[in-house]
Amino acid sequence: MPGAAIPTFDSETTEQTDLRGGRSPWLSQLEHVLHRPVTGDLRCDVLIVGCGITGALMAEKLTSQGLDVVVIDRELPGRGSTLASTSMLLWEIDRSLGELTAAYGFERAVRAYQASFDAVGGLKLLVQRLGLPCEMRARNSLYLAAGESAKELIEEHALRERAGLPGHFLDHKLLLTEFEMARAGAILSPGSADADPVQLAGALLQTAIMRGARLHQAEAVTFDPASGTVGVGLKDGATIEARHVVLATGYVMPAIVDATIHRASSSWAIATAPQPQNVWKDSVLIWEDSKDYLYARTTAEGRIIIGGEDSRDVIAPDARDALIPEKSRRLAERLGALWPRAKCDIDLNWSGTFDTTSDGLPLIGPVPGAKGVYAAYGYGGNGITFSYLAAQLIGGLIAGSSSPLLGDFALDRDGPESR
Repeated sequence: MPGAAIPTFDSETTEQTDLRGGRSPWLSQLEHVLHRPVTGDLRCDVLIVGCGITGALMAEKLTSQGLDVVVIDRELPGRGSTLASTSMLLWEIDRSLGELTAAYGFERAVRAYQASFDAVGGLKLLVQRLGLPCEMRARNSLYLAAGESAKELIEEHALRERAGLPGHFLDHKLLLTEFEMARAGAILSPGSADADPVQLAGALLQTAIMRGARLHQAEAVTFDPASGTVGVGLKDGATIEARHVVLATGYVMPAIVDATIHRASSSWAIATAPQPQNVWKDSVLIWEDSKDYLYARTTAEGRIIIGGEDSRDVIAPDARDALIPEKSRRLAERLGALWPRAKCDIDLNWSGTFDTTSDGLPLIGPVPGAKGVYAAYGYGGNGITFSYLAAQLIGGLIAGSSSPLLGDFALDRDGPESR
């Protein structure tokens, strides 16, 4: 097994503002979402701990299954890491298909990629079917070569073709002609999307509440899965007894979870003023073929968002936020190099702390040694995509079905370093 992960944040002392700094474009307000204190002991089918985007997706899914759902959060809904998300709903995973194949074999790697592809499609259909207001737009993705050679991208494209995944390879000349971007090559793929993550979380929570879900302000401090149900002790002394408990606490893991392949990382992003006349072709989602990649998108009003400059060494909130001016300057320079047509004046800038796993895959499924407790952690650049997938997998588990993906995403799995 690999060594113990560097802790993300202390679950007892971390506040929402510790998870992000600065100001992002997602200015929607969620105060209209009912968020009442707990006034006594409660019972329910499922308790969801955390009401960011992951908890909201879980609540929608489980109420759709007719379950009695309670959602708790010690702070305001959607005000933690959700507010810092750039909400690029990519199906392409932080680790390439080639890297995952080398780590786990072709079949398992393809299973993860296909599940991610299906998850984005499923999320788009859900938003359309429920009519959720969140500025969701279907988008292609452009996976750019980061160096002087496109050799690795050509190999990746061939592997994706073998797996039946959609996409086209663009050489330097075609990329320059089609997108006016001077890189060695790129893979252009359909099937992704972008959205306003705070609006999406709020709309999902409202849907769950309309179906009977109860949303409360409360802090879970103890978990007792010893009996047929799980007893969750709250900080105010009350208890919630649930048949199932789903942990959707984002980057603040409670002590009951012991996973060793995740690690905290900070990222920074900027947004320009609206300039719809200057955005690139089709507003494709852009990211790079590198470990700590640059990523970029546009918004419905024509802002350009670009992020990156990730660091695993600077995760303390004060130190991370102190770097916002310098990181913003660098990101503006990188935007100018990527897309010279852009006006690179910074209108908004922010930082966020995110967790990554050594294989780029999420942590989803039963918590070892805690019967009835499940984890829903959608880490890395695919956070919202993996959160939707977590809702489907855990909803299936509670309904009595299973999936080989639960082994692939298990909390106690061995990462690539241990193989």
